[in-house]
Amino acid sequence: MSEADLDLGSPEKRRTLWIVLWLNVAIAVGFLLTGYFADSNALIANGLDNSSDAIVYGLSLLALSRSRTWKRGAARFSGIMLLLFAGGVVVDAIRRYFAGSEPIGAMMMTMAAVAAVVNLLSLYLLKKLENKDVNLRAATTFSVNDFVSNGGVLLAGIVVIWTGSNWPDLLVGIGGIALYGGVDILRDAHQDIHEERGTEHRAKK
Repeated sequence: MSEADLDLGSPEKRRTLWIVLWLNVAIAVGFLLTGYFADSNALIANGLDNSSDAIVYGLSLLALSRSRTWKRGAARFSGIMLLLFAGGVVVDAIRRYFAGSEPIGAMMMTMAAVAAVVNLLSLYLLKKLENKDVNLRAATTFSVNDFVSNGGVLLAGIVVIWTGSNWPDLLVGIGGIALYGGVDILRDAHQDIHEERGTEHRAKK
């Protein structure tokens, strides 16, 4: 199927990405504010994650009517951003481990629950789109990662209340989900090259 057949710049795809972009901006603000007041590494990590997602959705909007090569470049940028984000979260978690923190479990649970509903809505909107290119697949990966991460924050909030310790907050904030997502997006962008050329990826021996 050619790129023209995909109707990459269709109003439906642009509208969906705009909606998901602004939903991520709203969630990011909510996470960062509650993370600050709740002294939570996991909430701040999710806020930074959603901020990077919003940037990527903006890139995806630019990529809709661009060449396949440009799209792969934008997708690679998305994957690298997620990997950098994951590294930054690990550094902050280590800092909090030695400096100490007192996360508020109830605020963690409330924000995570709200974000989970919004991310489910984003995922539903993205799943409805057909013939997704590498950037739209990256956008879907972000929403899946975010939803799973929200579940982790919710569980961490419960354990924080139960134990009175900060380790569940730090553990969830480490960013393993973002690390996996970044690698997955980079792998998908590489596979797209083989799809365009009609070749198969062969692992080096």
